[in-house]
Amino acid sequence: MTTKVAIIGSGNIGTDLLIKVLRLSEDLEIAAMAGIDPASDGLARARRLKVATTHEGVEGLVALDEFADVDIVFDATSAGAHRHHDEVLRPLGRALVDLTPAALGPYVVPPVNGRAHLGAPNVNMVTCGGQATIPVVAAVAAVTPVHYGEIVASIASRSAGPGTRANIDEFTETTSSAIERVGGAARGKAIIVLNPAEPPLIMRDTVHCLVSECDTAAVEASVEEMVGRVQAYVPGYRLKQKVQFDRVGGDDPLRTLAPGGGEALRVSVFLEVEGAAHYLPAYAGNLDIMTSAALRTAERMAAHRATEVAPR
Repeated sequence: MTTKVAIIGSGNIGTDLLIKVLRLSEDLEIAAMAGIDPASDGLARARRLKVATTHEGVEGLVALDEFADVDIVFDATSAGAHRHHDEVLRPLGRALVDLTPAALGPYVVPPVNGRAHLGAPNVNMVTCGGQATIPVVAAVAAVTPVHYGEIVASIASRSAGPGTRANIDEFTETTSSAIERVGGAARGKAIIVLNPAEPPLIMRDTVHCLVSECDTAAVEASVEEMVGRVQAYVPGYRLKQKVQFDRVGGDDPLRTLAPGGGEALRVSVFLEVEGAAHYLPAYAGNLDIMTSAALRTAERMAAHRATEVAPR
């Protein structure tokens, strides 16, 4: 039996989610899509695919007859709008999968803590940079304590829509927090770069972890194993080169973040994320990894709700 879902947001992310649910999921069935622009391509595409639509936002969504059977709602709008959507939907008993950086619910990164919050009324998918890099931080932290984790996410400017641009501050704050709370770093920092190059470049991510002396072979193996776990639902996710290790000492300011200011190692991991091009271009791996992570999370939540939640 499939679980019916709805999508709020008819932009690039919402439309890519629509296509992924229809093409890839055997457990989810798309019942409705809501937007606020009646002329959006996403709503037009949904109508062509025989999906119920409304251009009156969340209020229009809950007024649709099809909404009565919806159990899970994806929010692909903005951090500010998500707070209102949560206020409307939470009392109605619908679970929310939040693709904005609002972070009202617990952070979820599928290969790290994907089964930890299946019963939560609202889960947060962090950010595209978080989904790409936090698994790596967690992989290093599984072998040795990470004193400091820093990530740099470089995405094509053309793949950064108005929601992403409006939420830059929330992106850095949410990702930094999740590096600590999900990735396991004692301190986290996130940087996003909008690359204006033409033709657009594929998403690139750099992860730096400061650690004490450790088994470098074990760290490398842990990172490679984690990359394989992400590739299970994001095939275009890959290492650009072998994991790098270099000693931090002397006057390097990072040394002050190591316990006692002693000798430390910098673990550097370089990643590339190519999108599956279901709806978005292949260079938009930043958007593809978000929708893929959200789909994986919703499928797990649906299975949990089927066994734990009584029918309404």
